[in-house]
Amino acid sequence: MLRKRIIGVVPVRGGIAVQSVGFRRFLPLGRPEVAVEYLNSWGVDEVLLLDIDPGRAARGPDLDMVRRVSRFCLTPLTVGGGISSLDHVRGLIRSGADKVALNTALMADPCLGTRIAETYGVQCLVAGVDHRAVEGGERLVWTDSGRVPAQEGPVECARRMEALGAGEILLHDIAADGARSGFDCETVRRVVQAVGVPVIACGGAGSPEHFLRLFESTGAAAACAGNYFHYTEHSVVLCKTSLRRHGVNVRLDTSADYSEARLGRDGRLRKRDEGDLDALRFRHLPEEVI
Repeated sequence: MLRKRIIGVVPVRGGIAVQSVGFRRFLPLGRPEVAVEYLNSWGVDEVLLLDIDPGRAARGPDLDMVRRVSRFCLTPLTVGGGISSLDHVRGLIRSGADKVALNTALMADPCLGTRIAETYGVQCLVAGVDHRAVEGGERLVWTDSGRVPAQEGPVECARRMEALGAGEILLHDIAADGARSGFDCETVRRVVQAVGVPVIACGGAGSPEHFLRLFESTGAAAACAGNYFHYTEHSVVLCKTSLRRHGVNVRLDTSADYSEARLGRDGRLRKRDEGDLDALRFRHLPEEVI
């Protein structure tokens, strides 16, 4: 049985790693390489580096940034943003990326996905499917950073991306982005049942319970989170510890695993009992007189 993956997302805007809320509001975090180094040391299984700079599509991928970031990333690195040709993919692979993530470019040029898959293998191509509900509750796929509706549902789009050669589907809930309200398990479950490739859920992570509900109810292969991980030290380890206690098969091989710690429903460490803390205090032993 394959282990469930926990993926750390690092959105980048203007060369700075940011916290994204609904694809519309952004708060700076710092240099991307620092954010990736922390995520790597905290035990994520993969890193997803998304360059969401408004002018990135016209300029192409920032290869220099990818080279800097890849030096600090010891796990598989997926890069998205500004990719519109096979040359861009070649440049990213040579700069340290293991996989590429495409969304708008695949909608505009579906054959690009096939060319990438034929050249580098399906495992190299992650198809981004950004979705949001419209009036009446129907969910549609959106492109151009959530600004343009594609007149297609996430299930139909995921099937089409798989047929074009995508090795994974990155299902991103725009409305839940940064909201910490939980994953859209219903849409994830429908897409998982419709395709034969791994599905990655993104958007809405706010506690280990959200990850647990996703993995127990949908069949998703992986879960992505950015804001939830960036603001709490060791949040990745604590999340994985909580998942393992509930029987979810995840990799947990960091030096500290908090296996005996008490965790709250929010995934944070809880204070130990006073008796346990008292037992840890130094005790004065009077000098022995012989």
